Amino acid sequence: MTDFSPLFTPFRLGKFTLPNRIVFPPMGLQVCEGGVPGDEAANYYARRAQGGASLVMTEGVYIDHPSSGDNPLLGRFHGEDAFAGWRNVAARVHAKGGICVPELWHVGLIYRGPDVLTGGPVAFRPELGQVSPSGYIDPQNKVCDGMTQAEIDAVIAAYARGTRKAVELGFDGIELHGAHGYPIDQFLWKALNHRTGRYGGSPRARGQFAAEVIRACRAELEPGMPLILRLSQWKMVDYNARLAESPQELEELLSLIVEAGVDLIDCSQRRFWEPAFDDGSDLNLAGWVKKVTGVPTCTIGSIGLDSDFFSNLGEGRTSQLDLSRLDDLMRRFDRGDFDLVAVGRAMIAEPDWPRLVQAGQFDRLKPFSPQALDDALMAHVTS
Repeated sequence: MTDFSPLFTPFRLGKFTLPNRIVFPPMGLQVCEGGVPGDEAANYYARRAQGGASLVMTEGVYIDHPSSGDNPLLGRFHGEDAFAGWRNVAARVHAKGGICVPELWHVGLIYRGPDVLTGGPVAFRPELGQVSPSGYIDPQNKVCDGMTQAEIDAVIAAYARGTRKAVELGFDGIELHGAHGYPIDQFLWKALNHRTGRYGGSPRARGQFAAEVIRACRAELEPGMPLILRLSQWKMVDYNARLAESPQELEELLSLIVEAGVDLIDCSQRRFWEPAFDDGSDLNLAGWVKKVTGVPTCTIGSIGLDSDFFSNLGEGRTSQLDLSRLDDLMRRFDRGDFDLVAVGRAMIAEPDWPRLVQAGQFDRLKPFSPQALDDALMAHVTS
C-alpha cells in the first residue's frame, strides 16, 4: 500500500508555510466576460482551496501591454473592473485557507494554427504590435523584426506593473508564465531565439530576458512573497519541442534565472512520468530542473488520469482515473525529484481531491470530462 502521507507535510514557500504539497495550477476558464472574473470564477478558485489545495494559482492573466492578449473571455490584469474582480478572487481563496497567486501572462507572437483555447484561427496581427525575440512565428517562419531594446524594456515594465498590482490586490506572490511558446519561453528556446549578444547566442544568454523580468518583478514584491516561474519543454506549436537538449544545456540555460532569484520553478509536462531527456534517466522535467539548479520544483501532467489535457480538448473525451500512476508519483516524490505536485483536471472534477487522497478514499475520486469544468463553475462554495 503506497504511503501518501509525505504529500501532507508542510513546505516553506517564501514567507509562507504550506500545510501540504498539493497545488491547484493555472487553467484557462474562458468565463471572464471582458476580461473580468465574476463570482463564479472566485467561487471556483475558493472551492479548490476549501478542498485542500494549499496553493491556488489563477488562470493566466494578460498584463498591461498592447500585445499581451485579446481573448475577451480570458482574464486581464489591467482596468479597474478587472482589478475588483481579481481582488475578490484573492479574498475568497484566503477565506478558505489557501495561498493565492496570479499567473502573469503575455502571449507575444502567437503561432499559426488553431488556438487550443478557443478553437479559432490565430495568425500574426501586426496591428497589435506583437513581439518576439527574433520575429519568428514558428521555427520556420519569420514574420516581423525582432524586439528592439525599447520593446524589451516595455514588456519587462508591464510584468513589473502587474506584480505591483498583484500585491495591491491582496495576492500572496506571483507566477510568471514562461512556458508553452510565449515570450519568456521564446527567448529561452533556440528555435525562436536567433539573437546574438545580450539576449541570445548561448544557452546562458537566452536566459537573460527571463532573468531581467524576474528581477523587475522581485523589486515590486514585499519581502518573503514568492516568485514562481513556469517552464516547459513542449510548446503550443510543437508538442515534441525541447527547451534544452541535455541536462548540461538546461543548467546553463537556467543559470541567470537562478541568480535572479526564484522561489519555485513550476515544470509543465503533458505526462509527468515521461523522462525529460533520452539519456537513460527517468527524471522528468521537474526532477532535472531541481537537480541542476537546486531550486524547489513543482511537477504536473495528467496526475491521477490516463490521458493528457489536449486529448480532452481535441476529442472531447473523458480522461479516466489511473490511480496506478500515483504510485509512480510517490516514488519520484520520495526520491526528492520535486517538492510540490500540481493537480489540475482531477481537482476540477473533484475539488476535494487532496482531502480524499489523504483519507485514502480513492473510490470517491472522479474522471475528468470537458463537462466537468462547466459543472465546477456552476457549483457554489459550501461551508
